[in-house]
Amino acid sequence: MYFLRLSALKPILTEIAESEWSNYFLGSSRARSVPRVLDVRQGEVCWVIGTIYLDMPLKPNVLDDLAKDHSLAAPPTRERFCEPGVDRVMLEDESGRLILTGIGLENEDLVTGVVMAVLGLENSEGEFQVLDIRSPDLAPMRKVEAESEEKGRVAVTSGLGIYGDLQEKLGLHLLSEWLLGEAGGEEDQAEAATISRLIIAGNSLGTSQNPIAEMLTDDAKTQRAKKYGYDAKAYNPVPITHLDSFLSTLLPSIPITLLPGPTDPANVSYPQQPLHSALFRTAKTYDTTTLTRATNPWSGTIGTHTFLVTSGQNLDDIFRYLDTDTTQRRLDMCEKMLRWRIVAPTAPDTLWSYPMRETDPFVMTETPRWFIVGNQKEFAVRTVESADGSVRCTVVLVPPFEETGVVLVVDLGSGELGLMRFAAEVEGV
Repeated sequence: MYFLRLSALKPILTEIAESEWSNYFLGSSRARSVPRVLDVRQGEVCWVIGTIYLDMPLKPNVLDDLAKDHSLAAPPTRERFCEPGVDRVMLEDESGRLILTGIGLENEDLVTGVVMAVLGLENSEGEFQVLDIRSPDLAPMRKVEAESEEKGRVAVTSGLGIYGDLQEKLGLHLLSEWLLGEAGGEEDQAEAATISRLIIAGNSLGTSQNPIAEMLTDDAKTQRAKKYGYDAKAYNPVPITHLDSFLSTLLPSIPITLLPGPTDPANVSYPQQPLHSALFRTAKTYDTTTLTRATNPWSGTIGTHTFLVTSGQNLDDIFRYLDTDTTQRRLDMCEKMLRWRIVAPTAPDTLWSYPMRETDPFVMTETPRWFIVGNQKEFAVRTVESADGSVRCTVVLVPPFEETGVVLVVDLGSGELGLMRFAAEVEGV
């Protein structure tokens, strides 16, 4: 898969590197292009293109896991793999690997899986001293012609976290009433009438267990374990029933795009496949009309606007490689993903992925107008533009509805963003 990624992005980086470095001199030595990592010669100024690999001792290694004594319990999963001063940055291609060092890496937040062009020279220790580094930068935008003046708005939320709680149900009821134009005054109802689609970016279901199952002792759980199927007494059908009811209430009036997330009953491997229609007893009747059971990530066009939406795993996994995690850094990494042209760079290294054989589905061939990442700590926005202004993308981090009650509203006509917040308080809850 990394070979497919390198093959797709290498021609783009070759053009950028030749434009930037073809007349670069270090002393009397002129930089030249090297086709493979193993063709780099000591002391020779050159540039080479390859895939970044971070050698991190704390990162899980499947070969090490297989070599261990299987009688030992597996250690808990680490939140982060980084260990400053120990981790090494490498550049690899089909011929081999090259250790990267030098000032050119000082301000770069690199993760495994990104394809870069590096300029420098190999020192006596066999390390490549990086003088400069380049990414593919923003892909071109697809121009979508409007048949008429564009109107309407798109509502986006994530992390509904449905698990059957009364307060949660009231919050969803307020949301559905607003979307259907049944809540608020005349102005609110007029605004709700312009909503042309709802996008739910993953984690529609919560992680809470059946209360009865939680009260069982470990011995009782062991006795109830079944070899085949599941134990009906330990299965809680309430969350999926509530989600089905919520969707069924809206679908006659509003098209919905539903993405799976890490807490939803979908496959773990990226890209996650759509939630199965069998989960939705009532909502599945709208499968061919207003319900779109989408993959995660999902890209699509609404009006003249192109959207790229994920449920957040791609961004969360990147921060296992970094030592600090703030909202601004999350916006930084979203911008870098756009400039790397890779929506999930750490797949398949630490973000589980299908073993694609023909194409890498995570390579961006075009820059979306909106890049939306769900299930983040807080709401945040950034506009990313190319140097000539021909490409412009708005990055939006959307927090979980379960925790914040926040719904993002995108105005397709003006391109402006709005926020709606829903909250319900129940005495004694």
